[in-house]
Amino acid sequence: MRTLILGGARSGKSRYAQALAEAGSERRVFIATAEAHDEEMADRIARHVADRGESWRTVESPLQLSDAIRQEAAVDTVLLVDCLTLWLSNILLAGRNVDDDVSALTATLSSAPGQLVLVSNEVGMGIVPESALGRAFRDHQGRLNQRVAAACDTVEFVAAGLPLTLKRAAT
Repeated sequence: MRTLILGGARSGKSRYAQALAEAGSERRVFIATAEAHDEEMADRIARHVADRGESWRTVESPLQLSDAIRQEAAVDTVLLVDCLTLWLSNILLAGRNVDDDVSALTATLSSAPGQLVLVSNEVGMGIVPESALGRAFRDHQGRLNQRVAAACDTVEFVAAGLPLTLKRAAT
């Protein structure tokens, strides 16, 4: 089962994804894509770690997301990837080929055993970014979300802490 959780900033998507994952298995792995480049981000990461508690094992994977999923996925395990937006930022800033990395990710999602919950931001509902880099990021993020959504069984959009199902797994 693959589930994509989309939403805007502070929409409740990470909290919702964590609850969904915790209901799925007692063997839990959090794949973190964030990097603490400043004190504010270090504080955010520390809060997320504290919120998850000791029932989670954390794997940091800011760039090699497909490899981390392949290594950690198992039939009796739920993987929570938070978040694809930061992973995409890392890919762009590292000068990597976005299409290659996204293709590797979607192929991995299709073949990985166990339950996967992925979190991503919906960034295309606001104003057009002023800079070329901002517009490129928005466009890449939209295409990433579309490709991951196609590879997932379930897709939910979270706004104001409330999930709206966009795609439901066939039962």
